[in-house]
Amino acid sequence: MATVPSVSNSITVRLEVPARGNAVSAITTAVESSGGSVTGLDVTASGLEALRIDVTVAAFSVAHGEEIVEKLRAIDGVSIGKVSDRTFLMHLGGKIEMSSKLPIRNRDDLSMIYTPGVARVCMAIAENPEDARRLTIKRNSVAVVTDGSAVLGLGNIGPAAALPVMEGKAALFKRFAGIDAWPICLDTQDTDEIVAIVKAIAPGFAGINLEDISAPRCFEIEARLREALDIPVFHDDQHGTAIVVLAALTNALKVVGKEIGDIRLVMSGAGAAGTAILKLLMAAGVEHATVADVRGVVHEGREDLNESLRWIAEHTNRSGRTGSLKEAVAGADVFIGVSAPNVLDGDDLATMAENAVVFALANPDPEVDPAIARQTAAVVATGRSDFPNQINNVLVFPGVFRGLLDAQSRTVNTEMMIAAARALATTVADDELNANYIIPSVFHKDVAKTVAAAVRDAALAGAQEDRVPDRPTPGIVGTLDTSAFPVVKL
Repeated sequence: MATVPSVSNSITVRLEVPARGNAVSAITTAVESSGGSVTGLDVTASGLEALRIDVTVAAFSVAHGEEIVEKLRAIDGVSIGKVSDRTFLMHLGGKIEMSSKLPIRNRDDLSMIYTPGVARVCMAIAENPEDARRLTIKRNSVAVVTDGSAVLGLGNIGPAAALPVMEGKAALFKRFAGIDAWPICLDTQDTDEIVAIVKAIAPGFAGINLEDISAPRCFEIEARLREALDIPVFHDDQHGTAIVVLAALTNALKVVGKEIGDIRLVMSGAGAAGTAILKLLMAAGVEHATVADVRGVVHEGREDLNESLRWIAEHTNRSGRTGSLKEAVAGADVFIGVSAPNVLDGDDLATMAENAVVFALANPDPEVDPAIARQTAAVVATGRSDFPNQINNVLVFPGVFRGLLDAQSRTVNTEMMIAAARALATTVADDELNANYIIPSVFHKDVAKTVAAAVRDAALAGAQEDRVPDRPTPGIVGTLDTSAFPVVKL
């Protein structure tokens, strides 16, 4: 697959160059001849003899950036000063912070925000714990919990190294849904301990977002927490991915003119994401599915089946296929990959049915080169931002949690997830829909609010008993004659 410069590997190089001559053009030539891209060139100081220039360059890897710097160093008359990695600069000191919603200007403010006034609010919550949803940050807070065992494509790197990802997740919650999310990185990978810790911290949150926990432990952790807690527990690696895939597939099938109940689907990957995608697609109407993992097609005759693989074997592969992934994709209408790079090639895709749909979602290197896939498949999607149709969980989790929190839901279920997928699919209008646009951008203005509304409505319609009932809050309504005061809705 061809590599292209990316802002995620951009650097800013400070240079001293002669004030006269062609040094500036030599700089841009050196960068571009090395395969980089100049994205900014700023003169930050000038004198009679020399200029100080900050050049910002996009590279395609750290090593490539170092090569570009050496090319710049070789230019006659140019001296290199500081070299800054822009991504690392963005992470200095962390990406999120806590701030007060209210000013603390004087003793009056202090006595109401803190002691002694806060004691009355504490006692109200002690008498009616549900008031915590109205009178504390709980009503709008989500815990982003990880053990660092399956971080992005980096593997088991531990809780400290996972923190930048969880911070980023929290920032996205705030940016796209106005939710206060808190990164919780646990220094344990013991299932019982993780469940106990999350149960213990749950009173401070209205939802739990599990993140980057390896399979199969993630299945048990999520199931036990859903059973134990009265707030929604959502494993984004599983269900966020599944919702986006269902939304994208819904629109892809419109493009190729096929019905979800008629297609034959082949999936590569039977881990957390693959299993969740499979279950949600089957709930949405897929009837003919085959799954392959590193050992080939999952079928009931295999002797290496764990509990999760056993479920897959019992609920898929109606025709009793065996053999390899390459054999399984022959004649398939849809391929979905959540596994490993380059497990298929163009010859394999050429054996698929006419107007095939290919979702190659391994990141950063997909199961098949998207450029090759596009030669035979009618619709191609990846997890990458440099190809059309990016399958990105950011399209889902902010809106899903916004809807859950607005409904004060105590759970999240399949019906809500299908509602989220359908809503996401509808953000691409019929007159916009085509093979290169089956899923919207993460910056589409309607995505989060459309998904949130659908999840909220599904939560309220299907689980009215789980909603915290509206009732007077002590000290606000019910204990005072409020007729002379402005109405404040909590």
